[in-house]
Amino acid sequence: MGKNAFCCPSRATNLCSLHLDPIEFRVAVKWWLGLDTSQGSQCAFCPAHSLDPLGYHALTCKCGGDAVLRHNALRDTLVHFLHRAHASVQVEVGAGLFPDHSQSRPADILLQNWNLGRPVALDISVVSPLNPSTLAEAGATFGAVLETTESRKHQANDEKCSALGWVSTPLAVDSYGAWGKEATLFLAQVAARLAIHKSLPKSQASFDLFSNLSICLIRANASAILRRV
Repeated sequence: MGKNAFCCPSRATNLCSLHLDPIEFRVAVKWWLGLDTSQGSQCAFCPAHSLDPLGYHALTCKCGGDAVLRHNALRDTLVHFLHRAHASVQVEVGAGLFPDHSQSRPADILLQNWNLGRPVALDISVVSPLNPSTLAEAGATFGAVLETTESRKHQANDEKCSALGWVSTPLAVDSYGAWGKEATLFLAQVAARLAIHKSLPKSQASFDLFSNLSICLIRANASAILRRV
């Protein structure tokens, strides 16, 4: 796991309540420790699927909207900190801007004048290291699934972003809270700017940023599990 996985929050720079209610906390801890969270149930949203003990289906299920809610919650939490760092931010940008009139949006978040004066298109992805197709790779090499996701996002977005003068930057995080290399580098830049603008030690700004993102992810994961048992 990455050093910033499952950060616990401080009292500084609260975006919203950083407390988990008792049910969320119990489910999150059981899941984190690898204990059975399924209660032997079928998925409430796709009954053809049984819930597995490690929560893989609950956290990757395409039904019920939890994956989208988790993605948007992470996006909005990051946008909050970017605003605090005095960044110029737009969300969900790109649809209809390409020569082929594609409706794809390679920028969950678009930052103006970030990378040497060029806009940066951030594409957030939450992936599970328990995916059966990549489980062996994930078990053999830490971060391999995140690197694969970053590469896939570059293949999908680089050409489109380049045509618009944007820099494509994938922000990949696994369901346990470990961030990919590009995401870690970018979030460190956000923390550095936040520290300057809010007169905080850089370590405190970094801790607050990752804490908020971690609690956001944990709460969304717990909710996805609870809604399916």
